[in-house]
Amino acid sequence: MTSQAAGRAEFDAVDSTYAWIRLFVALVLGTIGSVGMWSYVVALPPVQADFGILRNAASLPYTMAMIGFAFGGVVMGRLSDRHGIVFPAMLGTILLGFGYLAAGYAPNIWLLDAAHVLIGFGTSATFGPIVSDMSHWFRKRRGIAIGIASCGNYASGAIWPPIVQHFVTTDGWRATHIGIGIFCLVSMIPLALMLRRRSPVDHVDLQSAGAARGSLGIKPNTLQALLAVAGIACCVAMSMPQVHIVAYCADLGYGVARGAEMLSLMLGLGLIARVASGSIADKIGGLGALLIGTTLQAFALLLYLGFNGLTSLYVVSALFGLFQGGIIPMYAVIVREYFPPRDAGVRTGIALMFALFGMALGGWMSGLIFDLTGSYRAAFANGFLWNLLNIAIIGWLLIRSRTSTSGRLAAA
Repeated sequence: MTSQAAGRAEFDAVDSTYAWIRLFVALVLGTIGSVGMWSYVVALPPVQADFGILRNAASLPYTMAMIGFAFGGVVMGRLSDRHGIVFPAMLGTILLGFGYLAAGYAPNIWLLDAAHVLIGFGTSATFGPIVSDMSHWFRKRRGIAIGIASCGNYASGAIWPPIVQHFVTTDGWRATHIGIGIFCLVSMIPLALMLRRRSPVDHVDLQSAGAARGSLGIKPNTLQALLAVAGIACCVAMSMPQVHIVAYCADLGYGVARGAEMLSLMLGLGLIARVASGSIADKIGGLGALLIGTTLQAFALLLYLGFNGLTSLYVVSALFGLFQGGIIPMYAVIVREYFPPRDAGVRTGIALMFALFGMALGGWMSGLIFDLTGSYRAAFANGFLWNLLNIAIIGWLLIRSRTSTSGRLAAA
């Protein structure tokens, strides 16, 4: 087979049965690898008791994992652009395994912090790079494919915590960390190797494939900066219910268990939202789907201000999960629509990095507002105002995209 014929065969793999099988493998890989985002939430109390430290010090490993995840997404994205998905997936698996093994043997909280930087860095390889890789294998159903690929992150949040809790209770947090590390190495390496087939992006027009919906008439780095600000703004708003719903329910007298149930409901319905948003993006584009999601998120935040009964909080949390779940994947869809595919990994990583910064900032800011006011009402209002900034940026970009499209049609 000639090189041209081989290239044609790879290009024909787009939207094929193989592409859907690859998507399923990527989803399983992401579900396992995203353990790094959720395991320490369960392990925090026994770690605090074991080391005899204050809650703020015991919380640092989670913060370090998020920092590793944020910066790791950019590095792993660049590696994915240059070498394909297998190399960053394998590297991420090794870092995950080593990080969890190091955490299990950590003699103090400082080394546990360092181990969780590695864990976060390794976890990043199973989100942004995987989403970016799957975007190359679909054209007609690219949005829904990205939505499904990103579901591993939320599915992991639903699956891993009870498993980790069981083993922490029966075997202790150290043995549990060691066991997670071994399981990741044993299970993820074969899955990563199943993704060895080269991406069809190598055989498409790199100059035009990233501009399916126009250039928006602004420089690529300017667009990246606007997406970064929009990501921070929407995730500051998103973090208020996600980070503080458990504490909010405790303050209202409903108990932490009720808050945990609402958080689980929120994440579970977020899985549905990710697939649905992807389907919408296939029809109207990533900017349009993102504007719908972030507008509905703002509406849900207003509902939190108006309702605080137990039943109503369950309903509002369910709506919030449905509204916000599809927001983050849309940044990856937008990257694929307006940037060259050869830059998809690193561009997606940068967008997700700033979104994570928004989550970190919003979680801290909401706590600060609560400390200053003694109530979460001002924190919900603060989230709503940040959400308006996101709506303004995405709405402006959407108007420019429509103007750009109309201009091209008129010129034709």
